[in-house]
Amino acid sequence: MCLSSPTLVCSCPTSSMASTTTAPVKDDLISNKLVTDFSSEDILVDKNSMPEDDPNGNTLHEAHNIRWGPQHAGAKLLASQYTNVLGILTADFASGIVHWGADTWGSVDMPFIGRNFLRPFREHHIDPTSITRHDFIETNGDNFAVIVPYLFYMAHKFTYFSDADIKRSYNFEVYMFLLAIFVSMTNQFHKWSHTYFGLPSYIVFLQRYHIILPRKHHRIHHVVPHDTYFCITTGWLNRPLEMIKFWPWLEAIVEKYTGAKPRSDDLAWAQKTEKVHDE
Repeated sequence: MCLSSPTLVCSCPTSSMASTTTAPVKDDLISNKLVTDFSSEDILVDKNSMPEDDPNGNTLHEAHNIRWGPQHAGAKLLASQYTNVLGILTADFASGIVHWGADTWGSVDMPFIGRNFLRPFREHHIDPTSITRHDFIETNGDNFAVIVPYLFYMAHKFTYFSDADIKRSYNFEVYMFLLAIFVSMTNQFHKWSHTYFGLPSYIVFLQRYHIILPRKHHRIHHVVPHDTYFCITTGWLNRPLEMIKFWPWLEAIVEKYTGAKPRSDDLAWAQKTEKVHDE
């Protein structure tokens, strides 16, 4: 008993110690592996993505090595492209709204607006090529008058505002500048769409690839009753607006609340004939 007792007493602690020693070693190995894997992944994440505590990643890197956020070179380029296209689309949509409004509503007999603003639209539907006989000032003067005040204001901002203020509004100013350019050229693009002879080759190229209003595309608007394809800057929005029936929907709303019939005055002028009196 005395010999076996020490053996038992001695063996129990040994077994317990072995088991308690083996478990931590195994846990440490697993833990070390997880730490190693996590560290590798963490390094890759830190290297290739935005840190969570700095969403734009701009405070952890040198200024010349910015990888994220609005100061990134790629972001600046993409933002400028976005504002460029948006400026052109806004000009095209605005041309459609103005054209639709002048074609569809009002009368030449209205004080001031009728004779000075609506009359050219009525004439244009009866004699589409009349616009080709207008000089540059007559064709584009009104549109230039609209955009010149803001261009002066923009020049003032870029001359007297601080660099920080200019940077904050830079994308908006790019948008407004492109909008101003295409608004100012809308009537010229429209005039070229009715000019079938003598256009410079580069204008024909721009029309062919639908960068500006194409001649064939705009002829769709001149099919009686002139109730479609109103956008005349580039014409990019004409098909999408037709697909969603934008103009009929808008006309239905106006007619519902005003009682006015769309294009009634335009149709009346189109139906006029000369009266021949026999002597």
